[in-house]
Amino acid sequence: MQCFPSLVLALSSLLGALALLQLSLYLRVPSRYGKHEERLCRPRGRLPARCAWFLQELPSFLVPALLLALRSPPRLEPLGCRLLCCLFCWHYFYRTFIYPFLTRGRPFPLQLLFFGTLFCIYNGFLQGYYLIYCAEYPNDWCTDIRFTSGLLLFLLGMGINIHSDLLLRQLRKPGEVTYKIPQGIFLSPSSLAKVGGLFTYVSGANYFGEIVEWFGFAIATWSLPAFAFAFFTLCCIGPRAYHHHRYYLKTFTDYPKSRKVLIPFVF
Repeated sequence: MQCFPSLVLALSSLLGALALLQLSLYLRVPSRYGKHEERLCRPRGRLPARCAWFLQELPSFLVPALLLALRSPPRLEPLGCRLLCCLFCWHYFYRTFIYPFLTRGRPFPLQLLFFGTLFCIYNGFLQGYYLIYCAEYPNDWCTDIRFTSGLLLFLLGMGINIHSDLLLRQLRKPGEVTYKIPQGIFLSPSSLAKVGGLFTYVSGANYFGEIVEWFGFAIATWSLPAFAFAFFTLCCIGPRAYHHHRYYLKTFTDYPKSRKVLIPFVF
C-alpha cells in the first residue's frame, strides 16, 4: 500500500462534511440514547452497554494496528510519527479494553451501535493510513512547539475525560440506572468536602476533556485528518453536552444555575 494524498484529502473533507451534518441533526434534538431515550421513542434492539462500547470502539484500535502490520518495511521512523500513532492507539486501547468494563450505562441502541462502528472503521483507517503511510515529520519533531503543546493538551484532555467518567460512575451503585446530578465524590467517608473536578463548572466535563484531547492530537500531528476528526468530535458531542445541560436544569430543581454547558466560565 502506498500514500495517495488525494484519498487523504477526500476522506478528510468527507469527515468535515459529516461533522456539519451531525451538528445540523442534533443541535435541536438529542441523539436517542441514554437519558434522552426516555423522552423520545425507544429503539427496539439494544445491547448491554459494556458489550456495545467494546464492539463500537474496537475498530479504532484494530484498523491502525492492521495497517501498521501490513506496511512493508514497518514504519519505525521518525520518533514523532511513532509517538503520534501510539497516542491514537493508546486512547482507543483504553476505550476498547478498559472503559467498557467499567461503565454502568444503560443498554445501547443497535442502530447507533451500527453507525458508531462504521465511523470508528472509517476514522481508524483515515488516521492510521495518514500517519503510517503518508505523514512526513522531521527527526526533531518531538521538540517542535506544535508537538509538545499538542501532546500536553492531549494528555490533559484524556486525564479530564477519564477523571470525569470516574465521577459519573460514582453517582450510581452497581445495577442502578437512575440519573443524578454530577458533582463529584467525597474525599473520605468522614469528610463533607467534595472533589467535583470540572463538573463544578460545566455539565459536560467528560465531553470537554475529549474535545481538548483530540484538538491536542490535531495540533501535535498538524494534519488535515486529525483536525477534521477534532472538528467532528466537537460537532458530535458538543450538542450532546448542551442537551445534557438542559436535561439537568429541567429535571433537578436544585441544579447549580451558575454551571456552564461545556467551556468553564464561558459557555
